Amino acid sequence: MRAFSILLLATLVLLVWSGCAPERQGQALSADNVAVSYQVQGEGEPALVFVHGWCCDRNYWRLQVPYFARRHKVVAIDLAGHGQSGIDRQTWTIEAFGRDVVAVIEQLGLDKVILIGHSMGGPVILEAARQAPKRVIGLVGADTFLDLEKQYTQQQIDGALVPFKKDFVRRTSELVRGMFLPDADVDLVEQIVNDMCSAPPEVGIGAMRGLMSFDPGEALKEVRLPIYCINSDMRPTNIAAGRRHVRSFEVRPMSGIGHFVMLEDAETFNRLLNETISELCR
Repeated sequence: MRAFSILLLATLVLLVWSGCAPERQGQALSADNVAVSYQVQGEGEPALVFVHGWCCDRNYWRLQVPYFARRHKVVAIDLAGHGQSGIDRQTWTIEAFGRDVVAVIEQLGLDKVILIGHSMGGPVILEAARQAPKRVIGLVGADTFLDLEKQYTQQQIDGALVPFKKDFVRRTSELVRGMFLPDADVDLVEQIVNDMCSAPPEVGIGAMRGLMSFDPGEALKEVRLPIYCINSDMRPTNIAAGRRHVRSFEVRPMSGIGHFVMLEDAETFNRLLNETISELCR
């Protein structure tokens, strides 16, 4: 017992010395009773809530969580159907994913929050802000919100899903490889391709349908918050469209990298996110 106490004390001292708060994990129940897993680290307002993209999980924020936990309470979420969260959901809509985020925010009692979302996580945080307007002070997209006016017809959605239904792994692999520049780190590319291809096809296809069906313009009628985007310049961002719908829409571009901006160049991404957080806190 004494040896255990000494080891525990040494661990706590090391954590304090290193400036890193211990990580905690938990689960919240979404509105449809699906378990939503999350991790929490650090203290301080505003809290930062990180939301991953399509067929990803909270591990995609591994280079951000400990960095920002030095000054903020940082929460990284596994949306339903992803990571360690439950899979027993019938319809994989952006609205349902938004409720996942709100369930975690409410369980943790967060009153001043900045939501950060990558890719599909952008629409998810927009919907979460619509559902919890008094708790969120700003939205930060990571390579997302490229065109807030783009919409798809039902025919386009159905057509886009055909190759996923035919061979989910092959189509996902093709899609993900196209998200990188030719000179991207080979190991990182293969890691992400293999990871995303292992997602449950019913979740991936359902979430893709939900994403393509979502109309951000409708949510933006209710959400009156500034939106900042830290986007790769591999694909253009329609800034004019963003500013037609958002009172403050700003883009901070990153060059020489692909879609996974927070992993491909974490140093630059973290710096830009730090600057963005400072602006939102003014």
